[in-house]
Amino acid sequence: MKRILCIFILLISYNQNSHSQKIQEVNPPDFIKTITIKNNNNPSQFPIIELGNSFEFEFDVLNGLEEDYYYKIDHFNFDWTKSDLAKSEYLSGYDNNKIYNYKNSFNTYQLYSHYELKIPNQDVQIKKTGNYIISIYNEFDEIMFSKKFIIYENLSKIKIGVHRSRKLEDINEKQVIQFEIESIDNLNNPKTNVKSLLIKNNDLNQSISNVRPQYTVGNKLIYKYSNETNFFGGNEFLNFDNKDVRGTDINIRSFNLNEIYDNYLYIDYPRKNSSYTFNPDINGSFLITAIDTDDPEIEADYVNVHFYLKTNKVDDPQNIYVYGNFNGFKKLESNKMHYNTFSQCYETVIKLKQGFYNYNYVLENNTNDLDTGYFSGNFDETENNYKIVVYYRNYSSRYDKVIGFNEINSTKVNN
Repeated sequence: MKRILCIFILLISYNQNSHSQKIQEVNPPDFIKTITIKNNNNPSQFPIIELGNSFEFEFDVLNGLEEDYYYKIDHFNFDWTKSDLAKSEYLSGYDNNKIYNYKNSFNTYQLYSHYELKIPNQDVQIKKTGNYIISIYNEFDEIMFSKKFIIYENLSKIKIGVHRSRKLEDINEKQVIQFEIESIDNLNNPKTNVKSLLIKNNDLNQSISNVRPQYTVGNKLIYKYSNETNFFGGNEFLNFDNKDVRGTDINIRSFNLNEIYDNYLYIDYPRKNSSYTFNPDINGSFLITAIDTDDPEIEADYVNVHFYLKTNKVDDPQNIYVYGNFNGFKKLESNKMHYNTFSQCYETVIKLKQGFYNYNYVLENNTNDLDTGYFSGNFDETENNYKIVVYYRNYSSRYDKVIGFNEINSTKVNN
């Protein structure tokens, strides 16, 4: 009897821990690339999708095996802990289904299969708003990778403004986000039950979460913070364009054909101590495109892109990464740079599908945090994209609803 009781207590403890643990995306193996979720917005942006709208989940597999892949969809709370909802409460139908729609590359040096999954489909539809993760498994039920996305309803209006910092020490480096939320319905105890998520340039690593309303006026929630909602301005992203793989286009100095094409970028230099210069970008995103093709999804080739950063060698255990939405703004071995004592440059080679790419260089410091402005600098004039997601859970609800979404570009910064 005591043994049964101990096992029961352990099971309860395990379930509580699994629900309280914040989920992280599973990084893909090297042979899976160009993971995107497409809806009405830019396919390489962080996916925030209105409930009822369709979207397409896509990825390329470069091993040439035409393997079977399956998907599962899970629901999460505001803080990315597992929600208490059963699958039948947030999904109509069933997940854990095979992805049937795929096509093989055509006329490319790098062979790959392009997989597509449309949601909703005949097997599954999403019924609730909230945070979600879609996970991809192979035929042996081994997880290959996962991707976060958010489903929302338009149950509130959000007004956003971008302001300069009021602190003299930050006035030339930071941008402050101030906003108002006007709900359609009355919200119970909004200072406790309403939470907001602010995302800069589609990068969850650069986000501010759990911002509570400063004060309320009727159905309006006012957020006029000066410190709690400020971001370092950063700098415009660097970019290259290799839609013509056999040419020297934007920021590409030369090319070569080995097993696949190699593109060699011009050497980049730190911009931290330079003056700010406006250079139009797409805020860290990318766009797959290739000339003389009818279907870039399967006709765009993969290219070894060579990156160079001319800077002094950093101290161990610090590391430098090429940073962008091409890999979900992650620090992986595949985008880590290595110092070449002969050229006195940090260098790396990343296999990327043809297109237009934004990228930056970031420093992983001694505490494993990323300093995104270490090489590029921080400027209050920088054009950035800011997204705001609003969550609400009333006393009778068992999950965090997403009741609003809006975004703004800091083309105009208010004083």
